[in-house]
Amino acid sequence: MKTAVIIPARYGSTRFLAKPLARILGKPMIQLVYERAMQAAGIGEVAVATDDERIAEAVKAFGGRAILTSRQCRSGTDRVAQAGQELGLCGDDIVVNVQGDQPLLAPENVEACAAPLKLEPGIGMSTLAFAIVQPDEITNPKDVKVVFDNQGFALYFSRSPIPLARDAGARFPTYKHLGIYAYTMNFLETYASLEQGRLEDIEKLEQLRVLENGMKIKVVVTPFDSPEVDLPEDIAKVEDKLMKPGRQP
Repeated sequence: MKTAVIIPARYGSTRFLAKPLARILGKPMIQLVYERAMQAAGIGEVAVATDDERIAEAVKAFGGRAILTSRQCRSGTDRVAQAGQELGLCGDDIVVNVQGDQPLLAPENVEACAAPLKLEPGIGMSTLAFAIVQPDEITNPKDVKVVFDNQGFALYFSRSPIPLARDAGARFPTYKHLGIYAYTMNFLETYASLEQGRLEDIEKLEQLRVLENGMKIKVVVTPFDSPEVDLPEDIAKVEDKLMKPGRQP
């Protein structure tokens, strides 16, 4: 069984053009994500899956591996599936999908996400959740929320607050979904063969394609947040965190 990290990176983001190439403390953001993924235990290979030569060249410039994928990929997960085939992964080989806009990625999160596929027979896909500590993230649609059952399998993902308490004063944790997934290659190829889901299209959340087709996603709760860079103004916030003692750019 092989385990590889694939980082989907798209140039044409509508909110932040060329986001993977944005400089953070002198490095392109995609390099920070790549270097942190390389620190995760049990990973055999790390590659960037992109549809743009400019990103591929930037990855090669810092010594990373880049795989050019089709511009027709419907989502980052579809892009990861194509890259996994290019890497020769198959069967029960594990692919960890790390979003290219997580420069504060904790290597422990990569390991935690892949663990269920290695330890629990029959699980084909897993992802991470973090108990929200910033109240504004509960209502902000850019922060995706997740609810899961008593066995830790996802019930739903939404940009809306879930669960939403009926009674004032109710106290309960709300979990933010972190954009890290692990799949067996078999599961990933099945996913890529499915039609885009109705809920997936409404919420613009690719993981809903899995739930809409009756398949399961194991959710692992992690103590490590993984903030994403969504807008140019997020760069300064990331740099401030990286400059704190104990954090390495």
